[in-house]
Amino acid sequence: MTGSMVVQGREVSGADIELIRGLLAEHPAPGRTRLSEELCRRWDWRNAQGRLKDMAARTLLLKLERAGHIRLPPRRRPSCNGFRNCRVALASLTPEAIRGALRDLRPLSVSVVAPGSDDARLFHGLLAHEHYLGHRNTVGENLRYLVRDRHSRPVACALFGSAAWKCADRDAFLGWDRATRERNLQRLTNNTRFLIPGWVQVPHLASHVLGLIARRIRCDWQTKYGHPVHALETFVDRSRFKGTCYRAANWLRLGATRGRTRNDRAHRIRAAVKDVYLYPLSPDFRRELCAPACSLPAGVPGQAGRTEGRAGR
Repeated sequence: MTGSMVVQGREVSGADIELIRGLLAEHPAPGRTRLSEELCRRWDWRNAQGRLKDMAARTLLLKLERAGHIRLPPRRRPSCNGFRNCRVALASLTPEAIRGALRDLRPLSVSVVAPGSDDARLFHGLLAHEHYLGHRNTVGENLRYLVRDRHSRPVACALFGSAAWKCADRDAFLGWDRATRERNLQRLTNNTRFLIPGWVQVPHLASHVLGLIARRIRCDWQTKYGHPVHALETFVDRSRFKGTCYRAANWLRLGATRGRTRNDRAHRIRAAVKDVYLYPLSPDFRRELCAPACSLPAGVPGQAGRTEGRAGR
């Protein structure tokens, strides 16, 4: 391989590919988990809390194999992701049409979804059945929110994950050059999924939910990962949505993507054009997102996430 490419938020060079091939040749038997852990140690690839980014490394290796750059050893056991990613049945939920005024649903309760909980199964089921992009496992730092009305009925869910690796309009707005972006990317989070189920038709609900989450996400992120986030971003497919709820919630439209993917070095891959939105979480968000390395928490910046988002109904 000549040149470099971005995979799982890392710039992977030909030398990196050769390193992985060397690890595969030296240790053909240990299996994929040992390989990903060793790769993290060689790269010192850790999160802000100092833990090896093992899951990110596994995903990176799978992507490299699919692209034909490496060949991984056979799996020792069936992947549990196949079960995690199946379409979860909403047997525990009998949807009833929810219509009317927002005041009839308030106060809304917003809760962080804990892994393995009943809320997690409901969250996955809602996105799998109701969101046009579906839902797969999220790699890297993320928060999942489930929103219920005053009668405990689920009316919305939202997923925030790793920020997009590159975005010209966003980077220009923040004053990011390449080094500053790579250093501070983990201080920004991407709203990769936002869902109001089809049976919920309540004016102003989506923008109200976005406002509730925006007021608490910095604290929630600090509690879970030991560092805050200073702004939110999302990407709205303009062929499907108008981004009305984001604008109503005071998100800033910064521009639009170029209809390319991050690995489109040859300008041949066409993707949906998406409007770029950003929501600052503090008055000094630019200063915080351009902070020098000495003020960052220990660890390396988080990897990029998918640049997919959706506007609410």
